Amino acid sequence: MNIVIWMTAGALIGWSSWAFLKANRERGAFVSVIIGIVGAFLGGYGLAPLFANGIVTSGEFNPFAFALALATSIGCLAVSDMAYQQLGI
Repeated sequence: MNIVIWMTAGALIGWSSWAFLKANRERGAFVSVIIGIVGAFLGGYGLAPLFANGIVTSGEFNPFAFALALATSIGCLAVSDMAYQQLGI
């Protein structure tokens, strides 16, 4: 269930960065949502177990993993926007 929550939050962050902050405007909302989802998945599934201070029980909601998924999603969106502005990719 955590993965669904992370990906939903990443999609919302990606969409809100496109709609309200005008980030990744040239690439479109779909690309921003995908970058947000990938960032949230990497943060929640990849980084959270590395930084967790205890045993993470599968299937239970973990606020630390959720916060890390949000932060990683925001970071991925910021890096992709900077790369697009500087390098055009």
